[in-house]
Amino acid sequence: MDLLEYFYENPPINDQFTVRKTAIPLDDDINLYGARGCGKTALVLDYLQQKEQPPLYIDLEDPSLILNTLDTLPLQSYIDEFNIKELILDHYEEGMIDIFPKVQRLIVVSRTPLRDDRFTHTQLFPLDYEEFLAFEHASSATIAFNHFLKSGTLPAMAKHTRSTTLFMKQFFQQQFSPNEQALILILARFNTQPMTIHQIYHFTKEHFKISKDFVYDTIKRFQEEGLLYFVDNVIRRSGKKIVMYDFAFVKYLTVHQPFGAQFESMVALTLLKHGIGFRALGPHGYMTEAKELIIPAAFESEESIWVKSQNKFSLYKKHGIQKITIVSVTNSYQFDIEKLHFEALPFYEWSVINDESSEVS
Repeated sequence: MDLLEYFYENPPINDQFTVRKTAIPLDDDINLYGARGCGKTALVLDYLQQKEQPPLYIDLEDPSLILNTLDTLPLQSYIDEFNIKELILDHYEEGMIDIFPKVQRLIVVSRTPLRDDRFTHTQLFPLDYEEFLAFEHASSATIAFNHFLKSGTLPAMAKHTRSTTLFMKQFFQQQFSPNEQALILILARFNTQPMTIHQIYHFTKEHFKISKDFVYDTIKRFQEEGLLYFVDNVIRRSGKKIVMYDFAFVKYLTVHQPFGAQFESMVALTLLKHGIGFRALGPHGYMTEAKELIIPAAFESEESIWVKSQNKFSLYKKHGIQKITIVSVTNSYQFDIEKLHFEALPFYEWSVINDESSEVS
């Protein structure tokens, strides 16, 4: 059987798809992009199954294409002969094809956004907490939150209610090259800490034989992919806070990640996924563009926060803070210092309210 015919007549099926907030737009040529493991293939396979006239889906990581590159296949002739309306190219990397074939609608799935103006770019993030709950079958909010802490935001991990260690190991070994693994281990160790790229390279070369160019180029690619973020710091200019895209994956990679750092990472990632602009106010929390200070404080009591806030009040006034939200694991309380309002919310409540607010704005 011809390879293209085989692809067209035997598209893969995903029987365990859970609906996501992000959907593939119905018009225009689409570039669906996002970090490895965030569920891009699952989303596009669900789209494929909903179509009355199925698109031609080609997985560019299919082993059949090792000996038959896409450029050597009569793709345009096949599209014309069988009147293919839509073409989906999954696991595409920039430059794989010299010229895209002519088709009514083209969907290209990649890790980083393509540098081509013909596409409407749609980014898929890993799960936020509300999406995670759609995967969850726990009997209580506490059990669901504990599962979230353990499994993280990658959809493949969220489906497992038991240990995810083996799946994390397979993901790490299969999705990253050896040099990428080396760099990822260093980044994980310094997650939520202020660092420069030069410092990252310095720590990496202490443990691995790896070039400076590779470190700089790969960090740039990780940022484009949405696997790594650098958060600007209002107070300290010499380094930006590192935030990696999944807190549970970081926990698997390093024993140096205490729960406080993990919780801080969860809060920062929630803001990123909901499209809320923010900067770090030193080690004191995250300041949004609306001058709201978000303070991750997993287990701190109201009394402890009140005392610290009294000591930092002049700092808050200096930076024009209008409101302070304390994100905790379970605590809820409110108080005022002069005209500044403080409110503490559990993460599972804050993350959903935060999402609704971002949609309204």
